[in-house]
Amino acid sequence: MAMARPLGPWRSSLHKLNHIVEKSFIGRYFKVAERRTCFTRELRAGTATFLTMAYILAVNASILTDSGGPCGVSDCTQICNVPSISTGNCQGMLSNGTSLQLVSPGVECKFDPVNPGYQACLDRVKKDFIVATVASSLVGSIIMGVFANLPLALAPGMGTNAYFAYTVVGYHGSGNIPFESALAAVFIEGILFLLIAAVGLRTKLAKAIPKPIRTSASAGIGLFLAFIGLQSSEGIGLIGFSPSTLLTIAACPSEYRTAVAPIVSINGTTQLMQGGTVSSDVLCLKHRMESATFWLGIVGFVIIGYALIKNIKGAMIYGIVFVTGISWFRGTKVTYFPHTPAGDSLFKYFKKVVDVHKIEKTAGALSFKHFNQGQLWVALITFLYVDILDTTGTLYSMAKFAGFMQESGDFEGQYFAFMSDATAIIIGSTLGTSPVTTFIESSTGIKEGGRTGLTAVTVAFYFFLSFFFTPLLASIPPWAVGPPLILVGALMMKAVLEINWEDMKEAIPAFITIILMPLTYSIAYGLIGGIGTYIALSLLDWVYYGYLRMSKKGQTAQDIEALEGEASEGRKQLNGDELSHVVER
Repeated sequence: MAMARPLGPWRSSLHKLNHIVEKSFIGRYFKVAERRTCFTRELRAGTATFLTMAYILAVNASILTDSGGPCGVSDCTQICNVPSISTGNCQGMLSNGTSLQLVSPGVECKFDPVNPGYQACLDRVKKDFIVATVASSLVGSIIMGVFANLPLALAPGMGTNAYFAYTVVGYHGSGNIPFESALAAVFIEGILFLLIAAVGLRTKLAKAIPKPIRTSASAGIGLFLAFIGLQSSEGIGLIGFSPSTLLTIAACPSEYRTAVAPIVSINGTTQLMQGGTVSSDVLCLKHRMESATFWLGIVGFVIIGYALIKNIKGAMIYGIVFVTGISWFRGTKVTYFPHTPAGDSLFKYFKKVVDVHKIEKTAGALSFKHFNQGQLWVALITFLYVDILDTTGTLYSMAKFAGFMQESGDFEGQYFAFMSDATAIIIGSTLGTSPVTTFIESSTGIKEGGRTGLTAVTVAFYFFLSFFFTPLLASIPPWAVGPPLILVGALMMKAVLEINWEDMKEAIPAFITIILMPLTYSIAYGLIGGIGTYIALSLLDWVYYGYLRMSKKGQTAQDIEALEGEASEGRKQLNGDELSHVVER
């Protein structure tokens, strides 16, 4: 009889720790044994989730800073009344008799070339946004973990932050809604969201989503994640812009990338479209597939992929840490801190390691003065319906991915799960950030074995630490985050097996849901497209059933059921292989 191999000192200590926690109040409260997990596994899952979503600290702050935040013309420093003369030399009189003097600039000071005073305000506000992102994410994740007991993390959502910054407020405040009023709209939206969740209406709205849409949403989100991981802004940069085909192979070095902007031709003159925004560096000019950071990301992809194949715990973490560590060395082609003004600025912030920043301008900046404008109400309603669809779709997909979904369509802890993001939205808006949502990157922690709220609490703990170590966490490069996003997308594609592809009434809406999520860059639009398609394809059946019930009022319920059964059987005969026999006849 073979004897069990004894555990090493380290593994033995971990085993004892897991046993102690499992039997403690914490273990019983979070149902560690019941969900067949352990304390150290939950910590590992929370670490993987946080590392995968840590990019939001820098990305969300960068996007919101583009709105200008509360910075305005009043923050701009005085300029010389003769623009070609610097402020230091603005005194005396020119030879043509013009008297030189300092004057207050106009709204043009917010745009290129940006006024130094306005730029200094933006730099301070960006740090405010980082702290606001941390605080709202921490609160949301704590509520999700402690009350809902689910391994899901929350943070300001990608997509809604771009809508907030570039559409509602506009680049450097060039939109129709001031930043302070936009925050108020988010605050009101959060309250409405909380009320909808509190009365249970959100659960009913979620259940009203047709089953094919709920099933396919997980696969669609997986493709969405992979699409993000393939781009340069939050990924390895394999996919880039093409003026002829929209998307193409990219992965060229940064010096060969350029931005694109919407232009129009007026009277033969080409100019930037009014209200148009310039993109990031998404267009490769030449030297495709020669980016060193892309190939480093591929190494991270192989590390994670091989670890997943061998079922090695902590696969996501190993890949992220390896790529990030290599990228922190300066003087290499893969460095995150190149010897450029931008790279020097990043490295200067990175070297601080510890930096505690107090919010100065964005906290409490809400203003309710512009609620008499229709555009503000449009923004509020948009925030609300996107959050209902986006967050609800993500929650159900993550619950299904973790194995919590019941046959009834419910999952344990859903009431407080729905309350957590609404509460975080309200808190986040008072601090200055856009709407908070459940992050699809939570799937990385679920893959690592996270099954309880301890995973979310671990993420919250890391967010708390990031109050002090933001310079380090904000320095995780996109090409380190991309590989786990792509591989999590691959793992989530298994949901397509549950779709009945032989039934076109189910298959078509499911496909529309899956394909629209990555291509519209929105979970909400994918759900809207799938639901709309399902309704359109089901409308004739609903009308037919209504006609049957109206015309057979005098008959018994058994007669009606028999008629409906005959109608259903008749439709089945027109599906699958039998359709060919009908065509032949």
